[in-house]
Amino acid sequence: MIIFFVDQNLKNLPLSEILDIEKLHNVDKPIELANGLPNECYISPDYLAHEREKVFFNKWTVVGVASSIPKPGDVRPHNLLGIPLILIRDKNMKVRVFHNVCSHRGFKLLDKPCNLKNVIRCPYHSWSYNFDGKLVATPHIGGLNNHQSSDFNKSKSNLKEVKTKVWMDIIFVNINSNEINFDEYIEPLENRWSKFINKKDQNFLVHSNDYGYFNLEVKCNWKFAIENYCESYHLPTIHPELNKISNINDHYHIQGLPNRFAGQGSKKYEQLMKGNKKFDTFSNWDKRMLKNSEYIALFPNVMIGLHIDHFYVFWLEPLSMNKTKEHMQMYYIGNESANGNELKDLRKENSRFWRDVMLEDINAIEGMQEGRSSPVYNGGNFSPIMDQPTHQFHKWIANNLI
Repeated sequence: MIIFFVDQNLKNLPLSEILDIEKLHNVDKPIELANGLPNECYISPDYLAHEREKVFFNKWTVVGVASSIPKPGDVRPHNLLGIPLILIRDKNMKVRVFHNVCSHRGFKLLDKPCNLKNVIRCPYHSWSYNFDGKLVATPHIGGLNNHQSSDFNKSKSNLKEVKTKVWMDIIFVNINSNEINFDEYIEPLENRWSKFINKKDQNFLVHSNDYGYFNLEVKCNWKFAIENYCESYHLPTIHPELNKISNINDHYHIQGLPNRFAGQGSKKYEQLMKGNKKFDTFSNWDKRMLKNSEYIALFPNVMIGLHIDHFYVFWLEPLSMNKTKEHMQMYYIGNESANGNELKDLRKENSRFWRDVMLEDINAIEGMQEGRSSPVYNGGNFSPIMDQPTHQFHKWIANNLI
């Protein structure tokens, strides 16, 4: 069992008592004058209460992927910064997310992934809910062997559902139900990628069952993974082999507010091949951009890689102020590329390649976490040429906090 960092003794202090608000305003300046987010945003437990509310609960936040619950009745518990959730596939194949708590005495309903036949049953008093969250059974509520009560209205005790949307297999939730409609939220990114992938192509994405998932635990704040992913500045030092194939000059920036994402693209992506075998490709891909790939951080906590022959979702699960679990999910176009025996070696090699790249990043992001304990560090300065996407992420965080 993972013990989450949310300290029950935390005081809900005003943000101004935790950090100098002027430092957040400095983040929003033009890049030539701006500083990065202050140290408190990476090391202060008291700060975290504000980030949970303003960033993770107010925004569309990723909690998993739909392919992890493929069959009706498949359920997975998830803890989002101290809030217990249930991810479930209902009998109509819809993905739903509920708060993982029984409406009777507040008992946590599920502890581990499983497949349920008909109901979610509370282990405490056996109150049971169907996959739509409706309370359908209340054993002995009116006394021994009396399972009904005229004084109790079941309809007021259903599970509490969370606003949820699935896009490209990614499960997004809005805990506080106060973010804009998801279609409006994702529209800028869909418009950008329309030259690569259309709605029809999205339906052909298939998760790989053999080499389609790995995870890494890193000793750093979740934000460092996003910051690092947004830029190509670190390629020569952190990824020397990758830099030989696709160096800084082959990359371009992807940025802009209020589009809610930033990142980088490459003009030198090479498809994996073994003899005359290779993965199937997206049918809508612009023929003038066959070697382009794009790597976008969709704020707050998911990083996406789009290539002509595969797609990955690299999402972050904050475990503590200085610990993060990174989940990598791999997808291909069509079932033969995703799960066929002929391309199994290529999938294995592709998974190995991306795992090695992500492992190389660990020293960088953990090193930034250690450096943030320095009292003289001012949040950092940015290269006006190389750091623009990372600055966009800092501005997004700062503006949501303020």
